[in-house]
Amino acid sequence: MAIMTQLIHTLIAAAAVFTAGANAQCGAGSPHATVTGGGNWFQATRGSAQVYAGSDYRAAIQAALDAISPGQRVAVLASGSIGASTITITSGKIFEGCGTINVGNRAGRGAIESTDTSDVQIPYLSMTGNPYFGMRFSGTRNLVLGKINMNLSGGLGIRFDRDRAPNYNVKMDTITVTGAGSHAVETWNIDGLTINSVIARNVGECGLLMQKTTNARVGLVDGQNVATGNGYATLRFANENGKLPNGRYDTNVHVDRVVSRGGGRGIFCVSQSGGASIGNIDLANNGNNAILIENCYNVQIHGGKVNGGGEVRLSARSEFPNNRDVSITLQVDNTSVREQPCGQNIRWNIWGNARRQTCS
Repeated sequence: MAIMTQLIHTLIAAAAVFTAGANAQCGAGSPHATVTGGGNWFQATRGSAQVYAGSDYRAAIQAALDAISPGQRVAVLASGSIGASTITITSGKIFEGCGTINVGNRAGRGAIESTDTSDVQIPYLSMTGNPYFGMRFSGTRNLVLGKINMNLSGGLGIRFDRDRAPNYNVKMDTITVTGAGSHAVETWNIDGLTINSVIARNVGECGLLMQKTTNARVGLVDGQNVATGNGYATLRFANENGKLPNGRYDTNVHVDRVVSRGGGRGIFCVSQSGGASIGNIDLANNGNNAILIENCYNVQIHGGKVNGGGEVRLSARSEFPNNRDVSITLQVDNTSVREQPCGQNIRWNIWGNARRQTCS
């Protein structure tokens, strides 16, 4: 009960950080610029001035964005296709995708991008298609993503780049991704991340993959048929996720709840990640490990249940130091719990009918 009460309070607090527009309807009020039309004709207007008219949906959107100033808002009311091209959002601008934006695959690029920017907001977006990246970010400060819905036929949903400038103070409300061939949400190099929820359905790789991300708080990660037939997971920490600049793994990544059904792994921590606290989990019938913790440091799972599927496992590769400071409190039924090799300062509190092979 205490965990669930904490979860409710956390979600309420997290919701409060999003802009006031997140509680209004997309395009409500008086946007500074709009994109209207459909079929083979689109119009972009800023106030009473027309800034584009023609058959190119992407050009209409970009013209509207380019016509506004920082702090102003564009509402894309029309639906259409941008093909294998990119919409670019610069600092301080607010972009509302009220219509459905269909996208194509532009190698290495996002259908929507914002890089080396500050104070960009995307309160609403509805996207379909098969992008390389649906949305791509790097070098951002104070980025806010609101209610993002991606009903894809492939590609990766939201990507923060690995090899470009880091990001600071990123906030997301509800991210819903269906049909991505890769990850729903993949983060790299973020200091300060708040997510209300990631909902992943029929996604090829991870629901939420966090890498080199610190000072994070996530409400819910919910995956169904995620990472089927591979080693990814509904929730995955990798590549020194949670490692602080001083090299320590003090708890700084908080996830309130993880739900996973079917697919591949449920929860996976790997490659010297850690500093993570997960409040409550509900995993069932995962096709790979329900939970795999491999070479991770200071990872806590405070409660919940695993029913069926692959084993709950603590493992280690020889190239990294072994697991240490792991604490798991959990009901496990109809699968097994195994610690091999033995880690350092591992605390198990397991009940249910699980077969158990642990070192303590």
